[in-house]
Amino acid sequence: MASSQCCENPHTLSSTCGQGCVEDVGGLKAYITGHSDSKLAVLLASDVFGYEAPNLRKLADKIAAAGFYVVVPDFFYGEPYETNNPNRPVLEWLKDHGTDKGTEAAKAVVAALKSKGISAIGAVGFCWGAKVVVELGKHSLINAAVLCHPALVTVDDIKEVKTHIAILLAEIDESNTPPELVKQYEEALSVKAEVGAFMKIFPGTEHGWTVRYDVDDEPAVKKAEESHQHMLDWFTKYVK
Repeated sequence: MASSQCCENPHTLSSTCGQGCVEDVGGLKAYITGHSDSKLAVLLASDVFGYEAPNLRKLADKIAAAGFYVVVPDFFYGEPYETNNPNRPVLEWLKDHGTDKGTEAAKAVVAALKSKGISAIGAVGFCWGAKVVVELGKHSLINAAVLCHPALVTVDDIKEVKTHIAILLAEIDESNTPPELVKQYEEALSVKAEVGAFMKIFPGTEHGWTVRYDVDDEPAVKKAEESHQHMLDWFTKYVK
């Protein structure tokens, strides 16, 4: 179940931010950035606040600058979670926007990318999106996965992953990834010799720190950028 931390520090959404554009990919609107002739792609699966988050699009542009074609789909069809809507709490919202539906939509996006000649795909999921990305990894639909402060991801999910996976965790995220669950993740990955695996807990960080940081908070920006570099290094290593 998603925790209250998943809905804290919401983004201020903007449909005009970023260097890219919005196009249809696999039946979904998506923020697209990077070189259209690149054969290497990275898919970003957002948290519950959706694909118009400025920090998320800024990160997409950063990944694109490293040579990737980057796609940030609107998995919520124009209806991201709204913290100021008392008539639709997150558990009600999730009935219409569950990760099962997100996974099926992501599969269509992956298929569309491959149909246009993309030869290797990485995917990174944030909170809600981490569950979607781990499902893609369980079915070998991507070459590399990164999970950032995951929610809803079980030990059984990790056991079934067939692709290279990095998990970037917040130190202060008791509801989603308590220490005992992190240990179980580590144990599950330690016996998967066939896939590359990396885990790191970022000291002093809270759930959402990789994309829901205050741009005027220099220490928070620095911690987010550190996670972004790990992400880029992972994709550079395995998406080629």
